[in-house]
Amino acid sequence: MELSLPLSASHFRVSAGVRSLVSAWLMLLAATVGWDLLGLDMAVMLHIGTPTGFPLQDNWWLSTVLHDKLRLVAQLLFVVMLVWASWPMRTGGLPRRERWLLVGLVVASLLVVNLIKLNSRTSCPWDLHAFGGDARYVSHWLLNVGDGGGGRCFPGGHASSAFAFFALCLPWLCPPSGSQRSRAPGWRWLFLVLTVGLVAGVTQTLRGAHHPSHTLWTLVICMGISIVGWAIGQRWLQARPQASAQAGKP
Repeated sequence: MELSLPLSASHFRVSAGVRSLVSAWLMLLAATVGWDLLGLDMAVMLHIGTPTGFPLQDNWWLSTVLHDKLRLVAQLLFVVMLVWASWPMRTGGLPRRERWLLVGLVVASLLVVNLIKLNSRTSCPWDLHAFGGDARYVSHWLLNVGDGGGGRCFPGGHASSAFAFFALCLPWLCPPSGSQRSRAPGWRWLFLVLTVGLVAGVTQTLRGAHHPSHTLWTLVICMGISIVGWAIGQRWLQARPQASAQAGKP
């Protein structure tokens, strides 16, 4: 018995949905880079903060509801995803291997964002001298230059609580080859993830925890990982049944 796995050009064909998302990602990347080049972070923060700090830093709605509680909701959603992915029967119109791929993309997005944060020398706005702290403003792209503060504030970790779930829209907006699915659930997930992620990012900006670009870069990272991972994952999803069929032949 010979096990062979034919690799035709169709295995590497990128769907129109993926191409559209890549185009959107490139536009987002260009806008984010442009924001950085124009130095708009400090322009925004100077309108929000004062020389003695950020008035909304400890606001109950921002710090307790939209930060602590929102993070708890994200953790609960991830637990629900694990149960959903483990469920033996087809749920949500998706086979189990697709559901596990989504879980993997969420985990990968969270890991990458947090690894970058752990190694970042960029401090939070509320640590800057302009707002009563000890650090000075240094671009997060000057990787080897410290700002005199504690660092570990780039990109936006709180925004990743939502943006990490970007992959949830992909099974419907970019379904696997041969799948006929309504795009409506994908658009709903996309709207929900982007809305909650932006709310989380704005919350931290108003509190002085993150520059606006930190939120934008978090979206760039999570969206990029999800699109690339989903595109690569399709080869695995399509190859697996073909491998099983080949294995059954004498």
